Amino acid sequence: MTSSAGGFLGVTTSLTGRAWVGPSADALRMAEAMEQQTGLPPALCRILVARAVAPEDIDLFLAPALRDLLPDPMTLLDMELAAERLIAAVDRGEKVAIFADYDVDGGSSAALLLDWLRQLGRDATLYVPDRIDEGYGPNEPAMTELAAKHDLIVCVDCGTVSFAAIAAAKGADVVILDHHLGGETLPDALAVVNPNRQDESGDLAHLCAAAVVFMVLVDANRRLKARGTKGPDLMSMLDLVALATVADVAPLIGVNRALVRQGLKVMARRARPGLAALADVANLSSPPSAYTLGFVFGPRVNAGGRVGRADLGARCLSTRDPHEAQSLAEKLDALNTERREIENAVRDAALEQAEARGLEAPLVWAAGEGWHPGVVGIVAARLKEATNRPAVVIGLDGHEGKGSGRSVTGVDLGHAVQKLAAEGLLLKGGGHRMAAGLTVARDQLEAAMARLSELLAKQGAGASGPRDLRLDATLMPGAATVELIELIEAAGPFGQSAPAPRFAFPAAKILHAKQVGSGHLKVSVGDGLGARLDAIAFGAFDSDLGPTLMNHGGARFHLAGRLEINHWGGRQIPQLRLEDASRATE
Repeated sequence: MTSSAGGFLGVTTSLTGRAWVGPSADALRMAEAMEQQTGLPPALCRILVARAVAPEDIDLFLAPALRDLLPDPMTLLDMELAAERLIAAVDRGEKVAIFADYDVDGGSSAALLLDWLRQLGRDATLYVPDRIDEGYGPNEPAMTELAAKHDLIVCVDCGTVSFAAIAAAKGADVVILDHHLGGETLPDALAVVNPNRQDESGDLAHLCAAAVVFMVLVDANRRLKARGTKGPDLMSMLDLVALATVADVAPLIGVNRALVRQGLKVMARRARPGLAALADVANLSSPPSAYTLGFVFGPRVNAGGRVGRADLGARCLSTRDPHEAQSLAEKLDALNTERREIENAVRDAALEQAEARGLEAPLVWAAGEGWHPGVVGIVAARLKEATNRPAVVIGLDGHEGKGSGRSVTGVDLGHAVQKLAAEGLLLKGGGHRMAAGLTVARDQLEAAMARLSELLAKQGAGASGPRDLRLDATLMPGAATVELIELIEAAGPFGQSAPAPRFAFPAAKILHAKQVGSGHLKVSVGDGLGARLDAIAFGAFDSDLGPTLMNHGGARFHLAGRLEINHWGGRQIPQLRLEDASRATE
């Protein structure tokens, strides 16, 4: 990327206060060479160069296939133990319990196992702990009770550091399928399948828990096939893996790209009642995308664990009854609305506190009395997005605080939090690269956050400008066609570690602008030559973006954002999701 010193298109301070950063001269030369070699559109070539895709790898990159990218499940430690124990439980008709985390990854992982078992004629008990009363992960009372009534307990998206709780499950075998960072030792479980165990290679560290569960089921199906038994249809379950991968902010690289691409195709068939019902309550009219997973389905599935009953999300994803799915989806949608209201109050207070403390430090953090534990994680994500820095938000209650953190690409927050706990500055803490949870004594709060900031600074947190907006290429409104957008989407899915490409539209003319909904802006822009492009800017009136474009006075503006296809009235219309703008100098 070019330096922000001069600003891409001369933009050093946009309407949202950001400097624009464009592709480097070397990247432009490489993209031009790729265009000449392949005949692909210039905009797509620039995206491929930004993704470090070599010309000889373009076909595989644009059409990622599971058969090419799915690793051998046996590369993960304890795989055989886990797969064989699941098969044995099926063969013997044993009582199985699934202990799942309360987020999307945990719910999707549980639904995968329930689906697989049901296709083999078996069922299982689902247990999801209450976020407030029980906290994250297995706890001793719950595991003791489950062990008394079950032969096998499978912990999904949790359990790797739950030593006492796993030890409490006397009389039952415990299998842990997780992706959170492990410590120097592991709990006394029959099997711990986790690509983030310290004795793993780390090659599959980017997998979410649902992808780990999927790998176990792939291996179990192979073993069933070897003895002449047809296993369940795993390809039909990829919608769950895709949802968890995106919602858990797993990097969209390697096999994750193939899992999400294939999972979106499965999801488009609307065969899973829970996801179909969630699409209906959200009034979705377009095919699902990675954005849908992260910003439409994800928050709703998470809502039960945040402010309602913890098991609602997993139940919605796993039910085969359309009527039950509809009822659960409606409850989750209502809870998501409640969650937004709680989140907004906490977000405003947290942002005010963080700004007073300063947004230039390696760590942005805030703590408040009585902040709801169910929303601190999502507020941390908002702070992270606003500042391009790792963020931690903590709700204080009595003598301690429970918090959640979100990180930026290249900064391993989970490892830093784990180190902080080992140093005694936290009562409890763990997570993975992009997210972490912690419990801290009130009188240790300042010291813990200062040390965490120090640890994150050593990883490079805070080194980049918090307000830089990175752009991939320039386009004119007439070039933003459905065909080009479909080509660009072939370079997706877009998400963590693979951001959706942003385009700048230089010196665009505002043809029409109006406020829609609650603080959003609808704009039509042209190039003066007859071409026009519709744009939508969500939350535009939270900054100068909305008011300035509404009162443009005939001035031209450089516009920046992501292209998408708007499915409306049976038609496909190119649309710019407008993120920023700057007055175009004469």
